[in-house]
Amino acid sequence: MTATRRTAPSRLGQTEFVALMAMLSALVAFSIDSMLPALPQIGAALSPDAPNQAQLVITSFVLGLGLGTFFTGPLSDRFGRKPVMLTGAGLYILAALAAWAAPSLEMLLAARFLGGIAAAGPRVVAIAIIRDLYTGRDMARITSLVMIVFTLVPAIAPLLGSVITAYAGWRAQFLALVVFAAILSAWLWMRQGETLDPAHRRPFRIKPMFAAVGEMFGNHTVRVAILVQVLCYGMLFSTLATTQQIFDITFGRAASFPLWFGGISLLAASASFLNARLVGRIGMRGMVSGMLTAQILLSAAMAGLWLSGVPSVVLFGGFLIWLLSIFFQAGLTVGNLNALAMEPMGHIAGTAASVINAVATIGAVAIAVPVGLAFNGTPLPLVGGVFVCAVAGRLLMRRATRH
Repeated sequence: MTATRRTAPSRLGQTEFVALMAMLSALVAFSIDSMLPALPQIGAALSPDAPNQAQLVITSFVLGLGLGTFFTGPLSDRFGRKPVMLTGAGLYILAALAAWAAPSLEMLLAARFLGGIAAAGPRVVAIAIIRDLYTGRDMARITSLVMIVFTLVPAIAPLLGSVITAYAGWRAQFLALVVFAAILSAWLWMRQGETLDPAHRRPFRIKPMFAAVGEMFGNHTVRVAILVQVLCYGMLFSTLATTQQIFDITFGRAASFPLWFGGISLLAASASFLNARLVGRIGMRGMVSGMLTAQILLSAAMAGLWLSGVPSVVLFGGFLIWLLSIFFQAGLTVGNLNALAMEPMGHIAGTAASVINAVATIGAVAIAVPVGLAFNGTPLPLVGGVFVCAVAGRLLMRRATRH
């Protein structure tokens, strides 16, 4: 059967549709990565006695994002895609304005948490809109095009954030997010019609969601895949929360951080293409297990290099390679773990997708916060945290394979 585009009200051509969906998905990446260069200024302004706490600006947003992911998909199935996305975008704008005006770190973190909940709307529902409009190979092609555009965002967001912070101060970052979200909302409202047929809307019920959680964690394969995804996301979010401080305090390279981060993000984007080529031969379990084993070895090597007393330039080169491995790992593990967890859950696919992403995100924050706050001027707490997560993940995958 030939895959075709489903009929739905829309004024968008395919190129504009891909651009809109990519930018809606990228709102989360902008909200996280553009903040990284501003963390020292935020710490100096709102938490001068404990500058490490500034990194909670990242993890509080991610925590809200994980919580919002639980409910956004089912809400869009009940009320439609556009109302949920536009409501989320409006709430996001209010949260960004509250962050801009926040007089204390506690108020800023509360605003970021609310912003994370709101950002789950554009993040999750953009995928649902693609699924509404396209099927089969067309859906896979459109999703791939969206992801190609999306991968460019982490490369440019820190550079854009550093320019805004340098010329207008860290609070202007939140005004920039307000403008970005407002433009996306207007674009969506004027150009994209509702894609969910009213006949296909489903009631929103809490009880089936919790029943689905129980069913998923009662399945050994699904349970292990989710727990390993928690560990992989924990490594990634710990790195995002701490990496700017390492560039700044450890290596004295704060000015060049956005350029290094952007280059590493672009290189890491190739992991998805590599995974697509290898997963058919090695299998999803093999890809995840192999990458976790590599991460154990690389983290041990990075810790040994730091303790060996080699020159700073060698340490910095080693750290760049290790940092690339963290982002590369995400491209070789997260998608495969999602697929492993979803495979037995086809009968509750929509709810399962929300639960998997929500649990993985919230669990990862529980790892990233203590690892990030342990920063002591060296990369060792981060490297040690990643090493422990990689070992735990590898052991879980070994049990899953035996089972």
